[in-house]
Amino acid sequence: LGFIELALALKFLSNADLVVQAGILKRELFIALWAAIFLGLTLYLFGFFRLPHDSPVQHLSVGRTLLAILSLTFTIYLIPGIWGAPLKLISGFPPPMFYSESPNGFGNASEIVVHNLAKEGVPEGADPEHCPHNLNCFHDYETGLAYAKKVNKPVMLDFTGWACVNCRKMEEQVWSDPEVLKILREDVVLISLYVDEKTELPEEEQKIVEIGGRKKKLKTVGNKWSYMQATRYGTNSQPYYVILNHKEEVLNGSAAYDPDVQKFKTWLTEGINKFHEEKTAESE
Repeated sequence: LGFIELALALKFLSNADLVVQAGILKRELFIALWAAIFLGLTLYLFGFFRLPHDSPVQHLSVGRTLLAILSLTFTIYLIPGIWGAPLKLISGFPPPMFYSESPNGFGNASEIVVHNLAKEGVPEGADPEHCPHNLNCFHDYETGLAYAKKVNKPVMLDFTGWACVNCRKMEEQVWSDPEVLKILREDVVLISLYVDEKTELPEEEQKIVEIGGRKKKLKTVGNKWSYMQATRYGTNSQPYYVILNHKEEVLNGSAAYDPDVQKFKTWLTEGINKFHEEKTAESE
């Protein structure tokens, strides 16, 4: 149990590192440490060493042997992740791919991303280095909305969090689908707002607001986006997705955590189609 507790403690430390963007426990180091922990667990279960107060192991039981084999298999599974493998089995637990020393994997840059960036460039205000799959996402709502109006595309608003496990699962298991990724890259303007972002707001933007009958001061960027989500959309859970037109109206309801790729793709397509239908009606 101590090995499992150590692995989970590392996850909590990773969340804290992500929220403050300290850059200490990046993806490669996190996975390497997990591999070391589970290798230690494997050796322990196989009886290569014992802890103080453990009784001598005369023979391995069937249950202990099976656990040792499972731990060894998991350790081997983790190793390619140090060099950039996606590790979808544990998506949401390691830091995201973009929070790593080599976001595209060591010695294997994504041809799709390189082609996209070379062809279109990075829009002013976008931050692909801190977005899943190097998408040209925005972290400021007004900047992203202005760009969406400029290029005549709908907005996909993504309320997320640095420490949000289900957000990472959606990005790594659903957004990574080639058809979904193509839509996110070409057909919408992605605005990702991190509700746990600790960057302080400028003094003139800090204000007292009322949430659920209680007064609270909006001090950080995350406070601002959390308040926006709660007041505009009546929820404060992440991930939370909506597709907006240029009047900031929701086009086809919302989406949340659901690993069904086809369902998410259908939701995206319906929202985009409705956006273009509205534009066509306005021009007639």
